[in-house]
Formats: sequence, structure tokens, C-alpha cells
Amino acid sequence: MARRRSRRNGPSAGAVIGAVSLIVCILGAGGGLLYLWSKSGTGALDADLCSVADGPTSVTAVLLDVTDPISDITKVDLQRNFQRIVSTVEKGGLVEVYSLSDELGTLKRTYRGCNPGDGASADQLTSNPKRIQERWDKAFNRPLKEIEDQMGAAAEGKQSPIMAGVQRIVIESFSDLRNENKPKTLIVASDMIEHTASFSIYKSGVDYAAFEKSDAKERFRTPLDGITFDVLAFDRESPLELARLPEFWLQWVRSNGGEWGGYKRLVGTK
Repeated sequence: MARRRSRRNGPSAGAVIGAVSLIVCILGAGGGLLYLWSKSGTGALDADLCSVADGPTSVTAVLLDVTDPISDITKVDLQRNFQRIVSTVEKGGLVEVYSLSDELGTLKRTYRGCNPGDGASADQLTSNPKRIQERWDKAFNRPLKEIEDQMGAAAEGKQSPIMAGVQRIVIESFSDLRNENKPKTLIVASDMIEHTASFSIYKSGVDYAAFEKSDAKERFRTPLDGITFDVLAFDRESPLELARLPEFWLQWVRSNGGEWGGYKRLVGTK
């Protein structure tokens, strides 16, 4: 008569399934905590609302020429274009706004900050959408709207050193190591009539050959590599023949290694 095999002592199938389920739950909870921890680390912002870890995702600088007043309708058109520019800056993108004075190479930076994203872009798991919306409005939206209201309120200046202003922005802002290999755009809102002791369109006319023979060529040489250059142009009532202004600036931008974005004439004249 065959002997019956004794049953080995060991865990039941139910116990094994239970243990596996517990391990899966622990791993899932651990993964969730790791996700939250990683998101909170990468979300840290500096004083300019830019990512502490990675810096800005892009840089958009606007140079406003306030060396001469503009007409009311031109101011409205400029405001609308400024709104459009700011609205296209993605979350994490840096916006800087500068005012050009009639002092050579002297700029006033009126705003600097990254777009922190509004409440709609907030992560529901790791952040407070209401608080983020308030931060976006207070530190990004409202200050830029205040700049819109101040546009065009300028007194007539002694000179208009546009090239020197562009040079200052490129060297002091765009050349920052944190901005290396990031998309960069420079928008100049001006009548684009360069007027300095080194070179003046009022004296030489819109003549790029005359500019190349002047001291301004080397004095205002600017590395525009990797930078898209856009113009919002104010029209002036002037005896000068200004039809070739876009071509003049196109040549200057490309000779300095920049990418020509376009030349848009705003409505109205002054």
C-alpha cells in the first residue's frame, strides 16, 4: 500500500497574493512620493521667477526708443503689438524691457521676469492654482500692463543711439551663461533713425556704405549670433528718404551674425 505524501508546511496561495499586493501598494506610494519630490525640486524659482535648476527657457528683450515722442495712434498700435509679444512667451520664458535714452549706451531696464505660468498651467497635484494665478498677475501681468500705459510719453532727445542700446542688451543680458543655447529674440520699437556723433542717418542719409566707412561700424559691432532681430518701426514726418531703412537694418543685423525677423511699420506718423 502506497504511503500518502505529507503536505509541506508553507504559505498559502492567498497569503502570497496578499503579500504581493502589499508590495505593489508600497512601491506605488513610494513612486508617487518620488514624483512629488522631483516636481517640487524642479519647480523652485529665483527672484526673477525663473527656474533655479535650469534658468529661463528662452529670452525675449524689448528695447523701447523713448528719445522722441510718438503719436497717440502709434502708441495704441505699439501697445497691441507689445501685448501680442508678451502673450507668446511660454511658461519659463524670460521677458526684459528696456528704455533707450539719448545717452550713449545708457539703458533703463523697466522690467525683468520669467513667465511663471498662470493658474491654468498649474499642476493640481503639486501646487496651488489660485496662489500661482495671483503670483502671475502680481509679478508678471500687472507690471507689463503698467509699461504699456507709459509707452510713447517721451521728450525729444539730443541723439538716438539705437545700435549702442542693442549692443548693451546683447552683452549684458543675452551673453549670460544661463541663457546660452536658449532661443533669443530682440524687438526694437523705434523710428530706427540712428543718430550719434559716430554716424547719423540725418547727416549721411540711409546709406549703408557711408555707415561702413564711419567709426560706428567697429564701435557698435555686436555679436548677434543666435538672436532673432525684429523691428516695430515708428513713422516720422521727415524730409529724409527713409524707404530704405528696412534694408539698412537688415544689412547691419546680418553683418553682425543675427537672424532677421522682420520690419513692421506701426500706424500713424509724428
